[in-house]
Amino acid sequence: MIVLSEDQPYFSSSLINGGSVFSAFSTRALGDGRSHFTITSFLKKAAISYRLLVKPEQVHSANITLITAFEYPALAKPEETDGVITNLAQVVLAVVTADCVPLLFYDKKNGVIGASHQGWRGSLKRLPQKMVDGMLSLGAEKKEICAAIGPAINDCCYDIDENRYISFMEEFESFERQIFHTRKGTRHLSLARLNFLLLTQSGLAPANIDFFPFCTSCDSERFFSYRRDSKRNYGEMFSLIARRV
Repeated sequence: MIVLSEDQPYFSSSLINGGSVFSAFSTRALGDGRSHFTITSFLKKAAISYRLLVKPEQVHSANITLITAFEYPALAKPEETDGVITNLAQVVLAVVTADCVPLLFYDKKNGVIGASHQGWRGSLKRLPQKMVDGMLSLGAEKKEICAAIGPAINDCCYDIDENRYISFMEEFESFERQIFHTRKGTRHLSLARLNFLLLTQSGLAPANIDFFPFCTSCDSERFFSYRRDSKRNYGEMFSLIARRV
């Protein structure tokens, strides 16, 4: 279940939070997640100690970086990367989004965590499934992995052109009825639903996946949205996961 914190304006997944792991999906009230200070200030208020904060460059790829040693400075920014995974404690993994789909992962049994950013390109390249494979390479087990799909634009506000529709149909024709609908002659795509389907196709149990119920474009009070605000100043939310021990 996705729940709103009582003490700070962020959401979290009850499937992930608890014990040694903390996660959060921010709202715009916490500030622009593109700023390092915004994230570190939040971690300080949440009393989350860490040795390493990892915030990938995010280039709409399906590239993943595995963090298996403390060989980075206190703030690591892996280049040309949209997914990060670690089996280390005292590490915070963070991605930023303003309509794209953030995913957080946790294998409680084996202590592996992950965070990834899926725009339409990363979704088309099956980044969620590559994240599952990356977690398995660090000792995770499919039956133990929980995932949370964070705040993203919903199909109500995400209309696409014919070229993009054809690209997705070439890759995901079997999902057509689940991820597309047509409104007033225009096709709309649900990236969040697609990411959910990709995770289940990878072998994750549906009961182990939390699905965010809001649309970033519709909810201007709580969320930044690139599609809604791109012609004005806009920010991005951060999504993070931290393993304490």
